[in-house]
Amino acid sequence: MAVRYVPPYVMTGTRFLIAGLAMLAYCAWSGRRIAATAQQLLRLAVIACLLLTLANTLLAWAEQTLPTGLSALIVAITPLWFLVVDSFLMRGDRVSYRGYLGLLLGIIGIVVLLWPKLLSVNVREHRQIYPAFVLMFGSFCWSVGSALSKRWQKGIDPFSASGWEMALAGAMNLGIAGALGEYPHAHWTPQAIGAVAYLIVFGSWVGFSAYIWLLQHVSMSKVATYAYVNPVVAVILGWFFLHERVDVYLLAGTLVIVSSVALVTGAKVHKRTSSSEPELAAVEAASD
Repeated sequence: MAVRYVPPYVMTGTRFLIAGLAMLAYCAWSGRRIAATAQQLLRLAVIACLLLTLANTLLAWAEQTLPTGLSALIVAITPLWFLVVDSFLMRGDRVSYRGYLGLLLGIIGIVVLLWPKLLSVNVREHRQIYPAFVLMFGSFCWSVGSALSKRWQKGIDPFSASGWEMALAGAMNLGIAGALGEYPHAHWTPQAIGAVAYLIVFGSWVGFSAYIWLLQHVSMSKVATYAYVNPVVAVILGWFFLHERVDVYLLAGTLVIVSSVALVTGAKVHKRTSSSEPELAAVEAASD
């Protein structure tokens, strides 16, 4: 609803800058440590860029074209990206064959979702294919940012970390908005202000801060279980409030993708042998 009236980078920049500065002020008032070293700030900026400047803003951009329910279902494949990022790119724990079956099932679910758009001769339907693939890239960025957050934010108060990340992303997004010339196209209607206020409170202060806290306290597979709930809720809300169409492909895609997420998050993990540990240590040392 927010991006109906306010361009994506203006909307996310305003939302995250306000939410981040308010969170940092609350942390300072409540006695939490908000000071950070230059290295910590650089790492927080990288995480902020991946999670909030790329992943979240690409979602806002895509929702100018894609229905809410479809967008949420595509984002629901994030746990599948978690598997790819953690197991292959960052050489984390290895997943059982059940996890790989879930990955394959998730790919099938995406094909089911996009099948009518791929076959359609309708120009409007074809226009939604490109944002769908951009949204998949955004989900990948979210997974990389989450993995780095789990590794890099140890020793930093999670609420202070989320405050810094939101404030840094907000500043970056507003700068990008200026470079793209988005400001003249922003129309701050009462509905837009209400939507952004809702996102500040429930999306940023509650949702994002809880997510960052969870990344530091529980396993990635448990954090990823949010993907069971989000797409179902989004499909229902999109149908109820925005009168979005729910067809058999959307319902089938929901069932397949949620099943794939269940397989991936429930798959057993196997610790890598000690021979891989020096390699991981070298990678982390290089990143320092």
